[in-house]
Amino acid sequence: MKIRTVLALTTATALTLGLSACGGGGGGDTTSASPGAAAGGSTLTYWASNQGTSLDDDKKQLTPVLDAFQKQTGIKVNLEVIGWNDLQTRIQTAVTSGQGPDVVNIGNTWAASLQATGAFLPFDAKAMEAIGGKDKFVETALKTGGKEGEDPTSVPLYGLAYGLYYNKAMFKAAGLTPPTTWEEMVADAKKLTNPSTNVYGMSLAAGSYTENNHFAFINSQQNGGNFFDASGQPTFDTDANVQGIVRYLDLMQTHKVVNPSNAQYDNGTKSVADFSAKKAAMIINQNNADASIIANGMKADEYGVVPFPAPADAKNNTASHVAGINLSVFKNTKNQDAALKFVKFMTDASTQKTLGKPFSSLPVLKGRPPSSPRTPRRPRPSRRSTTRARPRCRSCPRRTSSSPRSARR
Repeated sequence: MKIRTVLALTTATALTLGLSACGGGGGGDTTSASPGAAAGGSTLTYWASNQGTSLDDDKKQLTPVLDAFQKQTGIKVNLEVIGWNDLQTRIQTAVTSGQGPDVVNIGNTWAASLQATGAFLPFDAKAMEAIGGKDKFVETALKTGGKEGEDPTSVPLYGLAYGLYYNKAMFKAAGLTPPTTWEEMVADAKKLTNPSTNVYGMSLAAGSYTENNHFAFINSQQNGGNFFDASGQPTFDTDANVQGIVRYLDLMQTHKVVNPSNAQYDNGTKSVADFSAKKAAMIINQNNADASIIANGMKADEYGVVPFPAPADAKNNTASHVAGINLSVFKNTKNQDAALKFVKFMTDASTQKTLGKPFSSLPVLKGRPPSSPRTPRRPRPSRRSTTRARPRCRSCPRRTSSSPRSARR
C-alpha cells in the first residue's frame, strides 16, 4: 500500500535522526580535567533550553538562580538560552567541532542519540554520587538519561507530559463536556470548527518533526504497537504504527478540524498562540504551555486540561511518553568538578522548587509535589449519549509510557 510505504519511510527518517559524529564540547577546549579539579573560581558555559514564555523571560528566571549558585560556590555561569528550533543543531555543531558549552539542556528523547556520539560525560557511580545520588530522582525520569544498561549521560531537570487543553467557554457554549475518547475529541472538534470565522476545533504544531514523532509514538502505543521489536529491529510499517499516524493526519486531512496553515507550525508556541487567541478550542501540548498561554492573555480559569484521549477500543490508554528536559555535561570540559556541582545544584530540591513554577514542570525528584497546577486530570464522567464509544475502564488512571526513540524534549 502506497501510504504504508510513504509513512514507513517518513517515520524511519524521523525516528533515526540522531547525531552520528563523535567529539565533544566544553568551553572551547578539547582537554579533559579530572573530577577532582578545583571548582571555586571556575567559569562555566551553560546552554539552557527555552522553557518559558520567551528567551528573555527564561534569562530573567534563571539569572538569580545562577547568581545564587555563584554566591554559594564561587563558580560563575555564563548563560545562553537557545530556542528549540536551534538547540539540536547547535549541539550537533558542538559535538563535531569540539567547541561547545560545559553543561547543556537536552530534550530527554535525544539522550540515547547523544550518548552514542561519545561526546558526553557518563554519570557513573562516582559522578552520580557527586550530584547527590541516583536515588533522589524519580526512576522513570532517570531512565530517560541514555541507553538502557549503560551509565546515563544525562539526568532529569524538568518533567513534562502531554495533556489536552480545552477552552471552557467554547465547550460550554456548544453544550460539550471534555472528551474522554479520541472519537469524542474529533466529534467535539467538528462541532467547534467554523472556517468562515477562522476558528477551528484544534490547533497542532503540524510542521514540527519532534511533535509529529511524539504523536506517532503515543498513537502507536495506544494501538498496542512499537517502532522497534525486542531485538532492536525497526517495525515502522506495522498496522499499529501506520494507523496511529493516519489517525493523527486525519485531524487535518479528513476531519478538517485543524487549519491547514498549521502545516507550517514548526513549534508548539504557534498552536499555543492560536489557543490563547481563541482561534482554536483545543490543543495537545506539554504542561509547560501554561506560562505561555497566560502570557498571551488567556486567564488560568478560562481553560482546562484533561488526559490526551485514546480511541474507545485502544489496546492501552497511553496519554504521553515520559517527556522532559535533561542535563548533560560535555566530556571534554576543563571544568568537570564545577560542572557536576552545577548539575547537583540545578537538581537540588530548593532549585527545583524555584524553577518548577515559572516553567510549569512536573517533579523529577522523589517526594516533590507538582509545581504546576495544570497537570492533566481525568474529567468527570460524561453525560453524553450512551451510544457514544466509551473507554473500557473509566476509573483506571492513564498510563504514561516510556520515551520514544526519537528526538525532542
